[in-house]
Amino acid sequence: MKIEKKFLKPYQPQKVESKIYQLWQKSGCFSPLKTKKKTKKKFLIFLPPPNITGTLHLGHALNACISDILIRYHRLKGEITLWLPGTDHAGIATQNVVEKELKKEGKTRFDLGKEKFLERVWQWKKKYGAIILDQLKKLGASCDWKRAVFTMDKAYSTAVKEAFRYLWQKGWVYRGKRIVNWCPRCKTSLSDLELEYQEEKSFLFYLKYPFLKNLKKSIIVATTRPETLLADLAVAVNPKDKRYQNLIGKKLRLPLVNKAIPIISSPRVEMEFGTGAVKITPAHDPLDYEIYLDYLKTSNQKIDLDFPCVINEEGKISGPVPKKYQGLEVLKARQEVIKDLKKLGLLEKIEPYSHKVPICYRCHHKIEPLLKEQWFLKMEKLKKLALKAVASRKIRFIPKKWEKIYFNWLNNVKDWCLSRQIWWGHQFPLWQCQNKKEFFFSFKKPKKCPCCGKCQPSQVEDVFDTWFSSALWPFATLGWPKIKKEISFW
Repeated sequence: MKIEKKFLKPYQPQKVESKIYQLWQKSGCFSPLKTKKKTKKKFLIFLPPPNITGTLHLGHALNACISDILIRYHRLKGEITLWLPGTDHAGIATQNVVEKELKKEGKTRFDLGKEKFLERVWQWKKKYGAIILDQLKKLGASCDWKRAVFTMDKAYSTAVKEAFRYLWQKGWVYRGKRIVNWCPRCKTSLSDLELEYQEEKSFLFYLKYPFLKNLKKSIIVATTRPETLLADLAVAVNPKDKRYQNLIGKKLRLPLVNKAIPIISSPRVEMEFGTGAVKITPAHDPLDYEIYLDYLKTSNQKIDLDFPCVINEEGKISGPVPKKYQGLEVLKARQEVIKDLKKLGLLEKIEPYSHKVPICYRCHHKIEPLLKEQWFLKMEKLKKLALKAVASRKIRFIPKKWEKIYFNWLNNVKDWCLSRQIWWGHQFPLWQCQNKKEFFFSFKKPKKCPCCGKCQPSQVEDVFDTWFSSALWPFATLGWPKIKKEISFW
């Protein structure tokens, strides 16, 4: 018996399922308002906002699948359900993508200027921003699409400013000078969460630091970054290391710079690394920064954070260094420093060494730790509130084992660097008086400076770390701070 070929045609879901999905959307069955059964039970899921730069990957698909199963299950039970969707402006990621497009045209964002560049980003968002949401629709995700939110919407921007106003008035926001992760390519600071680490085959350089009173004798330090020697302020050893206990407090002559620096002690120094003696460069290494601050405190010295910086925002040597090194790229400066130390007989040896180095999670450029003034959020009180919320079971982790990771992270959290030196994002609602140089908060551009009453104050150029606005997602998507009834409803 012959079977006609027309009965063997493969199933084509795009012709059938897309029509079904369109019917679902038109009927509004994904809306909580369509629930007919009287019930007090509610079930709400927020779609983790995907970046407008991306396309769907398996991680998105898995999350959407699990969320869709849950929301449909509770919807079928007759509960009031809402799966609230939206997208994130993704500050650095989106700016990076648009800059790549400009590069193809032989331009940079600085060629366009801030205003024109932001117009270009909005054009890009309009063209590509909804791709990932369209892909979720193709998967059949039963979100209430009429309520989709974008983190740069006007109402969302109001929520960001309101949240910052609260923190500002609490006195939890401050401008300070600290070591930050600096990307020389993106020209902005980054949080620790925005770093990736890659294995680098490098070298461990053993350098001689002569004693000030006996230049024929020296202490040997091991380092992977000899070029930062130009900004050294000390050499540190572990106080328990018997090899160096009698040397603590003695003075050394810093090679190439020829200034006196002390030998200090710190329990943070690993005795097993290299020779057990390490160079301390507070402006270019976060651990060195902490070690040197501890030294200043314990020795009752004035804490002045004006440490010498010898690497600039471009990733080049600058500042208080010999003229021959000025303007050199870091790796070129490393070669020159090693060559000069070798001439002076101050290079003991070089060993192959592999270690992980931080890179920018977007452009993959190597990160430079730099001492810079930035805006920070004090985390101490917020940390206690967050710990209490989980300890009291007000917020529950499923599975429970994630609590341990959460507590460990919070107990070691540092003040949050909020500011980013990019153009795409929520600009700080802070203004500076041109006469008194004081900062103040304002939702809108002030007509008159509240500090001096004379000048035209300038707005802080920095934008918020994307996670500052993303953290408000469960509140701002429900209309906070204007619509508080909906939040209390859910």
